[in-house]
Amino acid sequence: MSTTETINFTRGVPANESFPTDEIAAAAQRALQKQAVAMLQYGPAAGLAAFREWLAQWQQVPVERVLTGNGSLEIVEFLCIALLKRGDFVLTESPSYDRALTLFRRNGAEIEGVPLQADGPDIEALEKILARRVPRLFYVIPDFQNPSGATCSGAKRRRLVELADKYDFLLLEDAPYRLLRYRGQDEATLYSLAPHRVLHMSSFTKLIAPGVRTGFMLGDPELLAKIGKVAEDTYISPGYFAHGVTAEWCAAGKLGPQIEKLKKLYAPRLDATLAALDKHMPDAVATRPDGGFFLSVTLPDGTSTTALRAAATRHNLNLADGLAFFPNGGGERFLRLPFCALTPAQIDEGVRRLSIAVREVKH
Repeated sequence: MSTTETINFTRGVPANESFPTDEIAAAAQRALQKQAVAMLQYGPAAGLAAFREWLAQWQQVPVERVLTGNGSLEIVEFLCIALLKRGDFVLTESPSYDRALTLFRRNGAEIEGVPLQADGPDIEALEKILARRVPRLFYVIPDFQNPSGATCSGAKRRRLVELADKYDFLLLEDAPYRLLRYRGQDEATLYSLAPHRVLHMSSFTKLIAPGVRTGFMLGDPELLAKIGKVAEDTYISPGYFAHGVTAEWCAAGKLGPQIEKLKKLYAPRLDATLAALDKHMPDAVATRPDGGFFLSVTLPDGTSTTALRAAATRHNLNLADGLAFFPNGGGERFLRLPFCALTPAQIDEGVRRLSIAVREVKH
């Protein structure tokens, strides 16, 4: 590939070639034939009935435990308005998803980060925080975490639930990457371990396309009703048209084959990223995830992510700001590498350029 082509290791976006365009077009036509008025009219804020019913059956929960929205991030915003007061204490992993951090801050939450280890949150550090102050909620991404790529172990999941029960706080489980496991065995969701204590979120952004704007939350019906009231006061009802198309596509049995297609597309890209790091940056300390969209690299001593980003642009390489993922500072040597939207050739060339930039800025 050309060395003048710009390579973006910035946002965790799906590959354009992954979108099931023809299937979605056909599903839209069928959905409109079946329930055009329901899809085109206002309705309850909790979501289009056909979609909620499909989600409830898929997730094996009562339908009153399902809330839908225009992507899961917007549901976080509604949750903040419904359940948090300004000054409320919120825990996140450190690092964590930068946009979720933005929403918590925007709604006046006081955030503290729990250091993230290769197998999930540092439980000892968490227990020290809890002995000092109990949060309203702990926001966690247990599967193929954004931005690190880490997956929480089964033992730590069980301990998180025990601590949430002991200290009486909510766990907000964000699981958009969970189904994109390329090797290894699934761990139980936090929600399956403690449905009374966990609000579980996911979306179809990574499984179908960001454009369908289709997210959902599972949880206690009373909490969902409070969040749904904020949603109603904001937009009356979510994007029923997109949700109707998504429901029809899912009901036609397309989700399972699509997930398998994504695994075949993305697993080689993860392998290519690890191989490129081994080849071009053998001293790099990188996570080795079993799925998802990201892995992360700890840069060598004397290398800052800020200086590296500036150097990388001179080589037509764009990198994300590692500092943005840390709620209380840190991340000076943290680098997130999203790989799903890049071909193996682009990944190899991008990591080669990255290695040159690291050498240029290393003290």
